[in-house]
Parts: sequence; structure tokens; C-alpha cells
Amino acid sequence: MKKLNVALVGLGFGGAFAGIYKEHPDVGELTLFDTSKEVLKKTADFIGGARLAESFDEILADPSIDAVHLVTPIPLHADQTVEVLEAGKHCACTVPMATSLKDIRRIVSAKRRSGKNYMMMETTLYTYQYFYAKAMKERGEFGKIQFMRGSHYQDMAGWPDYWMGLPPFWYGTHAIAPMIGMSGSRISRVNCFGSGTMAEWMVQRYGNPFPVETAIFEFENGLKGEATRSLFETARVYQEGMHIFGSDKSFEWGFADGDDPIITTAGESNGRDRIMVSEVTPMPNYYADLPEELWHFTIGDNYDPLNPQDSLRMGAGAGHHGSHAHLVHEFVRSCIEERRPWIDEHFGGNITAAGICAHESALRNGEPVIVPKF
Repeated sequence: MKKLNVALVGLGFGGAFAGIYKEHPDVGELTLFDTSKEVLKKTADFIGGARLAESFDEILADPSIDAVHLVTPIPLHADQTVEVLEAGKHCACTVPMATSLKDIRRIVSAKRRSGKNYMMMETTLYTYQYFYAKAMKERGEFGKIQFMRGSHYQDMAGWPDYWMGLPPFWYGTHAIAPMIGMSGSRISRVNCFGSGTMAEWMVQRYGNPFPVETAIFEFENGLKGEATRSLFETARVYQEGMHIFGSDKSFEWGFADGDDPIITTAGESNGRDRIMVSEVTPMPNYYADLPEELWHFTIGDNYDPLNPQDSLRMGAGAGHHGSHAHLVHEFVRSCIEERRPWIDEHFGGNITAAGICAHESALRNGEPVIVPKF
């Protein structure tokens, strides 16, 4: 079986994926590129060596490279994704897919013309928490899912310049994606309100006046979900949250991002109300679906090679709750198996478009906006 030759572009956050590709048993040659020569060399040295590219254009022109994973600044995502697909290569890209509906359509069109895979690398859909809630749903433990909530609180004041003043729901994928995944449906309409005020200099770049946006999303199957995204000038500890409210059980992310979730179980009635029992529930690690070579990436520095099974049992310590290795594995295997990845241009397009349309609704003071299909 032919192995996949992969190029990883952008090694800031992207550096977290370099070792995973290097050790994946289905990856042949790994090529790295970053605009910083220092970062490029340090990353290659850290993972024990890799092929180094001089430019992004060199990667596009290289016929030996089968797939490209983009971990580049948000304003570059759409153009670079289209370029990768038009070069006849599979493309994975960090979130969001794009920042306009027009650019999502460009990506979908380029994907169809190329016949290659596109995958949006949404971390929340491969976390310990999502795997646990998905298993609860498959076992019927929620009963009827009645409502969902997503949240992503993060102050990004010290981030690179292109982040400053970014509309919150343009980067709302972490709050939106789990709701779509758990609903089994797509978002079709949104009403959103912006709140608060920002320093005037931050408003100028994108014309966005809101540090916080809150939206109600309507799904095609009739479910509703609410999500809140804060980006600037808001004192709240970091959290990428998923909350699922069912008739029998509910699942709620902890207050802070690293806190264990709270699962509430509805019991028998005590005369007027049903008895509710809430328990803080540690998350297991769903590493067994991965090649053994990647298991240690699901728990990061907490992996003990002398006691692997015990250290792997509970998920803790890895970036984005153990999701990185799962994302890489799904992208690699989908390319080799010549099938669609789970988070393809349709799923990724709905996640991203729901956020774009939410911001449009906020600018219209909450008017409903229809989310187009892709």
C-alpha cells in the first residue's frame, strides 16, 4: 500500500502536528514549511528530522507531495486551500474554513474540480468530551435531546495583528461544531446579537463593533442551540464548551476548559419535581481507535512508556483534549482509502457558514439569516 507524502505548512500551532505525521505508520515523507527559518529548523530538529521546503509555491509544484495540512493565519485559509486543491493535492486546513460565504463556495468548487479530499481540522469533534457524549447518545442515555449550548470564551488581546477586532463568530467553530455533530442535522437559520463595546482601533480592521456575540441556531430537524463567543475585553476564564440537555441525562462542560464535565441524571419524582443527581465525571481516553504509534500523542507529557496502559487510560494533558492525533489519522486514512473525511467541505462549510451568518445577523440587530447549503 502506498504511503501518503504530507506537507505541513505553518509551524506555530502547526508544530504540534509535526511529530504525529512523522510517526504515523501510513505517512511516507514529511515536508515542513514555515516562513520563519528558525521555527522551521527547531521543529525539524525536535521531531528527529524532516524534509524542509523553501516556500509554499515549492510545495504546490512538487508532484511527490500528496497532501497538505495548512496551519496558517486565518486570512490565508481560503486562497491557500484553493491553491492546494488546484495543484491536485488533498487539503486539510485549520479552522475556520473561510471568513466569507463566497470563499466557502470557492473551496467547495475547487474540491469538486480536483477530486481530492478537503478536511477542516476541527479539534472539538475529536476531544475526550465529544467521544464520551457521542457514546452516551449512541447508548440512548440522553433520552430525547431537547437543547444544546456551545461556548468559546478566550481573550486574544496579545495574539497576532490579524486577530484584532475579528468578528467573534467568524472563529466560532469550536462552539458550533459539537452542536451540529450531536444533532445529526445541519444548521439552517440563525438569530444573533452582539454585545459590549471595544476600543475604537480594534473596530476599524473588520468593521466589527462587538467583543461578544450570542446566537440561537435552528437545525433542520427542529432542534435549537445557543452559543456565545467572546474574543476581547471580557473577563472570563478560557473554555471551549459543549452542553447537551436531554430528557434523561445532560452533559455540561466544566467551568474552565480543563475541568471535568458534569453529568446530570433525572430520577424519580419526589412529589412535585424529579430528583436530579449531578456528578463531576472524569473523561476516559479513546486512544484504541488509533495506530499504536500514535497513542502517546493523546495524553501528551503524561505518557509513561514504562506503564503505558495505566497512563493511557484517562485522558489528560494533550493539546485540545487529545484531538490532534485523531484529526491526523482521519485525514491520512481518508486520503489513502479514497473516501470523504468526516469533516468534509459540507460539514465544515455548515460549521463555518453558521458563524459567518451569525455575525451578519448581529450586524442586523438580530434579524434571522438563512444559512446556505454547500
